[in-house]
Amino acid sequence: MTAIEVRDLRKRYGDVAALRGVGFTVEPGEVFCLLGPNGAGKTTATEIVEGHRLADSGEVRVLGHDPGRGERALRERIGVVLQSCGVQDELTVAELIEMYGRWYERPRPADELIELVRLDAKRDTRAKELSGGQRRRLDLALGLVGDPDVLFLDEPTTGFDPQARRQAWSTIRDLCAFGKTVFLTTHFMDEAQALADRVAVMVAGEIVAAGTPAELGGRDALPTEIRFTLPGEIGLADLPPLPAASVHERDGDVLVTTGEGLAATHALTGWALERGWPLRGLAVAQPSLEDVYLALTRDAGADAAADDPPAHQPQPVEELTR
Repeated sequence: MTAIEVRDLRKRYGDVAALRGVGFTVEPGEVFCLLGPNGAGKTTATEIVEGHRLADSGEVRVLGHDPGRGERALRERIGVVLQSCGVQDELTVAELIEMYGRWYERPRPADELIELVRLDAKRDTRAKELSGGQRRRLDLALGLVGDPDVLFLDEPTTGFDPQARRQAWSTIRDLCAFGKTVFLTTHFMDEAQALADRVAVMVAGEIVAAGTPAELGGRDALPTEIRFTLPGEIGLADLPPLPAASVHERDGDVLVTTGEGLAATHALTGWALERGWPLRGLAVAQPSLEDVYLALTRDAGADAAADDPPAHQPQPVEELTR
């Protein structure tokens, strides 16, 4: 059984089509990352999968359950970390985790969670005295307190410094090692690259590309770029023949674009070593995940017909009582 299965999901707000037939699957133990610009519809899709909003049509199954029904059997098995989580500010980290744990049949021990999110030194600190990054780590601990099989993380490292971000990534990887499934939304491409097994990009209420970070949008087949600076006395005419390459130079800085990255790099470095010529600043890379993402979403701002509702917008009464 897949952990999450979404088929032909559709949602409108008046004349605005927020979701236009969205579909994807998430396998058990996988980190699945949903990317998209503001207004793409990813918040609406995520809230429907979490069970916080209802679709107009389509089918959603999380661990075999319809999240829109609000069944306790499902709620016991999922954890949600929102962009902003409100907690009782006067309680300490340990008190909050213990209190939230009482809502679950098999909660994880508070001390274990405090260690997992690296808040050992703040165990007895009141929530209102935590920094922004520490509050997000507390949010993560509270999302894990019920030992969920599926964890939803919405921008989990916003406000983290670089070291704290990498610590959070390590924690998320540890969860997957224990078979947990993670559904992640983020605006950080390095985070998606570091964590995701698969990525889907939404634009204007539709999935426009999906795959592993290395393959997304045909990234693995895109040309390799080789950059370096030539010694002052050397020109482009002195370079060796390079397979399937276009070569451009400006003020001594050279960009080689080629579909034969390995062969071209070998030819260049061998040529330079034989002559004892340094290729300063040598860098070999394919387009990054961010490059591919920007290409996929470049026209989204002008053309998007989908938009997420404001976070404070209440759901229609018929949705809440359906």
